[in-house]
Amino acid sequence: MKGLRRSFQFVPANNPGMLMSADILGADSVIFDLEDAVAITEKDSARELLSQALKTFDYSNIEVVVRMNPPDSGFAEADLKALAGLPVDAILLPKATVATVQEVSSWLDEINFSGSLIALIESALGVEEAFDLIRQDPRIDGVLLGGEDLTSDLGVARTKAGNEINYARTRVVSACRAAKITCIDTPWTDSDDLEGLGKDTEYARSIGFNSKSSINPRHLPIIHQVFAPKKADVLYALRVMEAKDLAAQEGKGVFSLEGKMVDAPIINRAQQTLDLAKALGLVREGEYHG
Repeated sequence: MKGLRRSFQFVPANNPGMLMSADILGADSVIFDLEDAVAITEKDSARELLSQALKTFDYSNIEVVVRMNPPDSGFAEADLKALAGLPVDAILLPKATVATVQEVSSWLDEINFSGSLIALIESALGVEEAFDLIRQDPRIDGVLLGGEDLTSDLGVARTKAGNEINYARTRVVSACRAAKITCIDTPWTDSDDLEGLGKDTEYARSIGFNSKSSINPRHLPIIHQVFAPKKADVLYALRVMEAKDLAAQEGKGVFSLEGKMVDAPIINRAQQTLDLAKALGLVREGEYHG
């Protein structure tokens, strides 16, 4: 569902079948991949195939994101020039650092790109520069953490437990929350382990991520379920907002609800919960309809 950004589904830009069906995969955002999914010998043909798809198919119900090649690959400028004037909502910049964001920003200016830029952080340097790189371009409205390349750069094994990327995860979340942009978790790479996916996504949500990337469409329903507000949370948020209105009539900014003190941070979280619930159609006219 365009506008929600719960899920980002990777789709190879050189796969005609997946280009045709990208809008019915169920993802909020689809990342058409010109980088890792495409062999060096197929870069030109993939670029042309994607350009034709963007001109031909109606992707209006999804956010269209294109992962370009890294600035030092020799393919990046051609990627961006091929996308100029096409209906692309966002560019995903791999190997993002302060330096690469600055370089790509100038190229985006040259093609008058009016969409957004998402930084793919997948190196130790990128992790350490997270907040600074976000501030390099006002078009940046999201950061995606790339766990596979990051662990390679760190010289450690990528595990299902994910302890080796805990620091990177929390640093990215903190940077994104400080900048008030979308923080997107690394994909779960085991296509068949749906239980593990659920646990990993729940953990990501618990530390502040509000979205997750995916390399398998089968993962999307679980991702959406995790990032949807729970019924109990929505009902509590409704009670908080009702109590807030009553307290405001009495001139109170802080009040007690169900034996607990409610102040501005709790009210803000309740409002965020209701905003998402309304976007998902779970709340209508002030009532829960899950």
